Amino acid sequence: MIRPLVYLVIANLFMTLAWYGHLKNLKTAPLWVAIVVSWLIAFLEYCFQVPANRLGIQYFSLPQLKVLQEVITLVVFAGFSVTYFRTPISRNYILAGMLLAGAAYLIFSEKPR
Repeated sequence: MIRPLVYLVIANLFMTLAWYGHLKNLKTAPLWVAIVVSWLIAFLEYCFQVPANRLGIQYFSLPQLKVLQEVITLVVFAGFSVTYFRTPISRNYILAGMLLAGAAYLIFSEKPR
């Protein structure tokens, strides 16, 4: 059950870098270069995302798997935003995180399949 979670975290690290890394690293590069580099990084994301979903569906319902994916995505993005882009943490970010935790609680409080 831990492998799908690890794969989801790794996949999200790659995807976050693919989606947002070019905003810092490739600012002056032509758009086509940013797209190609992002696609190459996104390929690595899929190498972890697809196995994560195939393994994860054995332990979680589809809605649980999706909510888990979204929570991981936002946690990874928050860490990326704070460390890579030096975005300050505000009270609203903390409150939004609490709401996400509530959503995860609700989806996982259902009976397991």
